[in-house]
Parts: sequence; structure tokens; C-alpha cells
Amino acid sequence: MKIISADEVGKHIPDGATIFLGGLAMTGLPEELLIAIERSFLATAHPAGLTTWACGAIGNSGDGGMVHFAHPGMIRRVVAGHFGQTGKEMMRMVMDGEVEAYNFPQGSLSHLTRQIANRSPGLLTKVGLGTFVDPRQEGGKMNSRTTEDLVKLVEFGGEEWLHYPPPKIDVALIRGTLADEKGNITLDKEGVLLEQLAIAQAAKRWGGVVIVQVERVVKAGSLHPKSVKVPGMLVDYVVVGKPEHHMQSISTPFDPVFSGDIRLPLGALEPMPLDERKVIARRAALELRPGAVTNLGIGIPAGIPSVAAEEGVAELLSLSIESGVNGGVPAQLGDFGLAYNAESIIEQSAQFDFYDGGGLDASFLGLAQTDIHGNVNVSKFNGRPVGCGGFINITRSARKLVFCGTFTAGGLEVEVGGGRLAIRKEGRSRKFIERVEQITFNGHDAALRRQEVVFVTERAVFRLREEGLELVEVAPGVDLQADVLAHMEFAPIVRDVRTMDPGLFETRWGGLAQAHRAAAAA
Repeated sequence: MKIISADEVGKHIPDGATIFLGGLAMTGLPEELLIAIERSFLATAHPAGLTTWACGAIGNSGDGGMVHFAHPGMIRRVVAGHFGQTGKEMMRMVMDGEVEAYNFPQGSLSHLTRQIANRSPGLLTKVGLGTFVDPRQEGGKMNSRTTEDLVKLVEFGGEEWLHYPPPKIDVALIRGTLADEKGNITLDKEGVLLEQLAIAQAAKRWGGVVIVQVERVVKAGSLHPKSVKVPGMLVDYVVVGKPEHHMQSISTPFDPVFSGDIRLPLGALEPMPLDERKVIARRAALELRPGAVTNLGIGIPAGIPSVAAEEGVAELLSLSIESGVNGGVPAQLGDFGLAYNAESIIEQSAQFDFYDGGGLDASFLGLAQTDIHGNVNVSKFNGRPVGCGGFINITRSARKLVFCGTFTAGGLEVEVGGGRLAIRKEGRSRKFIERVEQITFNGHDAALRRQEVVFVTERAVFRLREEGLELVEVAPGVDLQADVLAHMEFAPIVRDVRTMDPGLFETRWGGLAQAHRAAAAA
């Protein structure tokens, strides 16, 4: 192992190299290394023609992450689990077809790192069948410039599978906390473990180079062997990063609670204001079961712990995040992927082993677009390639799915109170449309597999049946025809429509605690 300056990094990356990036947004991201590579390209036009792989989104939607590669000629191909934080310039290059772009499930990419490392013929998985990742649809290709098939449909054991052949990795760029003089790396101050070890092993499988960004170099022998997550025999070069380029998350430089070093007396979470988001979170929370292992997505589902705390049943929740964090209260917004008072933090690939193996009892996820078959799109809107993240892994295997979102989007205004809902101004965009732009979740397939799927909005609740989407509840004060059916591009099944609990629309509710007591008694 050799300690080098950031200015030397570009010299160790040849033109046309394939780089695997560690990190999730800015968490675990070797930002100092990316800045150095950009600086080298702008000064010398090298390295050029790069291909990057990453399990999740890389960046902060602004000046960090993939924005450093968003220069003509610098990057040829980008493969990622998500594009949401890569920045507007990289998103524009993808949308305009200036680079080849692929989007694959975050968990599948995480698992692929291990398959590359152990010299297997690749990853075999059912995750993504029937979605835009399936070669019979789009094969994960995000624009017209992208033509090579990186995922294949195969038959094995009489069943259909998706096969990802292992790419050749020339360079691994990862991040740790400490490095000793022999290159042993710890992740002590990271909020997640991700797949740093597997990425390094994947590069070494091809004889590639491993470069690690750390906060500090310490004397050999001073690290506890169990704290070493990447052994020095895998590491070629170490760069000491600046604190401002070593963020724990998009929002947080460092908080010891996220790395599990301390615990906070959280007490009751701040109650949500009574609005349409709280109504949705309350109604969705009725789908919770005490002790069920539950994944929460970003957005409205993040309000469920607050509702549970207000109702006095927070201790019954068992929450999990795809990044590898279990227990505690998931953080949101710029800290998404981390948690307050986590009970365990495991590698992301191991978490997806658990998820793909059916370990999740339920997941509460955002609702963007859906159609009569219950197909859901969260990955591409108006040609903008946001990406799927862990959504496809989670929705494929969780026993129960609850999609949460407002009924329409863009300027929706409602009045909540007195046990009723009033629509003051309708949203400009419909979410229940004739055909989703891209299939991120295949509702028809889920119905055939008898997966329980619920769609919760502020004014209506739907359940997925084999024959399509059934409207089962409407809010008190809402007109079924004028406020619901008139704003859908398809006719749902309408049989026995009930009224949503009026208490959901009151300042004080109490219905969740009552429902949990009833469930416990049963």
C-alpha cells in the first residue's frame, strides 16, 4: 500500500477504464477522489472514456458526486441503481443521449459485486422480471444511445431468471475512516457499511487497482482486527481526504448517533400537522401489524413513525432500511439511508439477501403513477430517468406493499378537519393513469403471486385484485364521482365502497392504538 496525494489519483486510472464507485448519495462516497479525477481530466483530458458502476445514486443533486464526471468525453457509460442525486448536468447528459446509461435494481448491483469477486459466471435473480429491467421491456436501458444488453433473460431449472454477466472492473474507488500503514481500512465513523469490501475484491479479481479515501492514517497494528472491514492486502493506494469532502451524508458532516456511537433520548417524535400527508400516513399505519419487519420509503411513508409515536404504539414497530440499517428510527431527506438509534448495521448486500429471501413482512413506499393493473412507476417521468433504487427488490419480495401518495400532484390543496376532507384545488397531474410510462412494479405479476397490495391516498384507498384495481374506501366529505372517478384515466372495480374512518381527519385520532389492541386480542 502507498499513501498518495489526491493529485496523483488520475495517473492511476487509464483512459477507457471501468470504475466501481462505493457510496450511497454522499454516504460512504470518496468525494475527494472524484474531485481529483475531474481536476486531472480538465487539466490533461485524461482519464477519458470512462465507465462507472454504482449500486445507488452518487451525489447530492448539486456539486457532489457524479457531477465531477459530467464533462464531454470524460464518461462513456454510466450504470447505477439510481440517478436521482447525480445532478442536473449528468441527468441532462443521460436524457439527451450523450452517454450510455443503464438503471438496474440497487440490490442486484450490490449482489453482483460479490459475484464478480468470486469469479462466478454472474448474478442469477428473479428480481426485475416483468419490469423495465426485463429485456423483454427495456433491459434497464435509459436512452436510445444505450444498445448493448447487460442483462439477459435465461431459463434455469425450468424457470425464467435474469442473468447479469460480470463486468471487468479496472478500478475500485471506496471510502473508509482509518487506514493503518499496511492499508487496513476501518469504517468506524460511517453510518452504513454498504459493499466496500466486495467492490475492492471485485477489482482484485480482475487484477485491478483499489484506491481508498480515509480521514487519517495510523500506525500499523493499532487497529482492532474486527474493526478492519477492508484488509490491507486488497488496497493499492490511500488518499487522506479533506473533512469537507468526507460527509457522513448529504446533510451531515458527522453525527455519532448515525455511526452507532451514542444513542439519543428521542422521546415522542414531533407530531405531524393535520394535512393530507398526515391523513395518508395515519391510514397507511392501519396496515401495520405489531412486530412486523417493515421497510419505509422516503416521503410520506416517513411520517408513519411519527403517527405511531403520537398513537403510543411506536415500540411495536420493527423498522429496516435497504442500506443495511435495522431498528431505531430511519432518518429522512438528506440523511436518508441512516437511522437514529439503530440496533444493527450490516452490509447492504446482506440486507438485500434478507429482503430478496422474503424477510420483509411489509413495505410502505411512495405512490407516483399507477394504472388499472396496479403497475407502479417511480423510475422515469416525462423522460427524466430518476431510477429504481431498491424499489424493485423490495416490491418483489415483501409480503405486503402499501403505496402512499396524494391522489393528484402539482398544486393540490385540501382542507382537513371536523372528520371530513374537502378538495379546494385539484392537482394538475393525474397519478391514476391509463398506462404508466415505465413499469417499476408489475401489479399483474404481484396479483398472480397473491401479494397483498394497497394504495392509500388522502381521499381514496384501493386494493389490488387479479382482475385489477378495486376502490374500497373514500374519504368522508368526498364525492365519489366528482372527486375520485373523474380524475382517473381508467375505471376501477367498484363494488362495496366504504367510508374512511372520520377520525383520520380529526386533530386527535386514537384509532391506531385501538386497532393494535384489537389485533393483539385476536
